[in-house]
Amino acid sequence: MDIYIKPMQKAQITGRRIVYLSDVAEIYTGDACLGELEKLPVFQIPEAAENMYLLSVLELVQAITALYPKATVSNVGESDILLSYTPQPKKEKKLILWGKILFVSAVLFCGAATTIMCFHSDAQLPLIFQNYYAMAYGESQELPKLVTIPYSIGLVVGILVFFNHFSKFALSKDPTPIEVEMTTYENETITSIIEQLDRKKRRRKP
Repeated sequence: MDIYIKPMQKAQITGRRIVYLSDVAEIYTGDACLGELEKLPVFQIPEAAENMYLLSVLELVQAITALYPKATVSNVGESDILLSYTPQPKKEKKLILWGKILFVSAVLFCGAATTIMCFHSDAQLPLIFQNYYAMAYGESQELPKLVTIPYSIGLVVGILVFFNHFSKFALSKDPTPIEVEMTTYENETITSIIEQLDRKKRRRKP
């Protein structure tokens, strides 16, 4: 019997402390034992407190072969699974959530505005605008609105086009730069946690 499993990189378990195979991996088998495999216990949460655990694909293979000794198990996914356990679902008040969103938005807005102003100051952009206006109209003006207003509008449009996302509208279905960076950050964080847990797990071994 051939069994194919695709373990997840990270799995979230809430409430119950028994982890089944279907919680941490996708399963495929041509036989009629899929339901039994999905409900196969592969791990027991040792503590009833919020924590993270490292589950190896070898532990999944051992549990499967203990149930089906003649089965051939093939792994087509991750070799280590980060298991995150929470005793109860987390419920955050909407007021606190919106407060966090407004605070982060304000910090990002002020930081981005300061960065743009510093760049304009370092690049002497006002002087460049004055020179453009003088070349076009033959007279000098300190802040020529004919140049600064289109530039400001173009700056906003350029940022929206670059990030490719504004409310429910998007130019394409490709992930935005922020989504790419967040995915990269999440993957690197998970990898780092897995490495730390793996080192701790090896230290405990005699």
